[in-house]
This record gives sequence, C-alpha cells and structure tokens, in this order.
Amino acid sequence: MSKQLIVKPEKCVSCRTCELMCSFGHTKTFNPRLSAVTVINYEAAMTSVPVMCMQCEEACCLKVCPVGAITRDGQGAVVMNPEKCIVCKMCVSACPLGNISFSPITRKVFKCDLCGGEPKCAQYCPTGAIQYVDPTESPDRKKAVAEHFKEVFGEGAAS
Repeated sequence: MSKQLIVKPEKCVSCRTCELMCSFGHTKTFNPRLSAVTVINYEAAMTSVPVMCMQCEEACCLKVCPVGAITRDGQGAVVMNPEKCIVCKMCVSACPLGNISFSPITRKVFKCDLCGGEPKCAQYCPTGAIQYVDPTESPDRKKAVAEHFKEVFGEGAAS
C-alpha cells in the first residue's frame, strides 16, 4: 500500500468531525452510526482516539468472507463490495479490532475503504490527529505513540 492512515491521539480533541465526514462521504448524511471511524474517549486518561480499519496485511475479514465480497483494491486497501455481500457478518466477528460494523439502518456491513485514496477523516480533521501518509515518512512514529501512551497511562513513571 502506498499510503496509510496514521492516528495521533495526542492531537485528537474529540470533535468527531472524522465520524461526520466519513458518514457524509458514504451516505450523504451526518450520522456517526454510519461512520467507519469511531472516536473512543478514555476519560480516566483524558484522551480520545479515532479508531478505524487498520487495513491489515493478513486481513481476517478478507479470509473469512464466504462469497469474496472483501478484496484488496489497486492501492492495497481492504475493501468491501456491497453487491456481493450476503450480510452473514462473519467479517464483523473475525475482525480482531472490531473495525467492521453492521448498520441496522441500511441493513449492510461496512468498513473503512480509505475513500478511494482520499480519506475524508484525514482530509477534514481540524487538528491533524488523522493523517494519510506514506509509511516511510515517519519511521519512529510507532515508538512516539507508545511513549505517549506510557505517559498518559502512567506506565514507567517513578513512584
């Protein structure tokens, strides 16, 4: 995959713009229940984290789909074909991160599809908490995020 979504929790202000833009981009309605991104608030740590499909290299959802409705597109993103989907929800159960959803409104299963290479969540995030970047641009990003969470959750702090 040429680009990937990067989440910077320290920049998230829990405005939920990402949820609204995702739902609007796919359904033309501002409805967080129809969003493939969910902002999770950790009140005890006073932080929020936008969570969406991580486009796994070994995608469980893709492997369990009995009708081949989940595939990789030309850019390597794991995408769902709603025409092929029989709504068995096996992909929902298989996702270890819980990033595939069933909508009781549309009666369909949905997940992040990276908006065809222009993810609205990143494009409209006012603080830059979600970015769509080349993964080689910031090789120390994982370490920085881990250090931030250690700090936030008080791990490694002197007692």
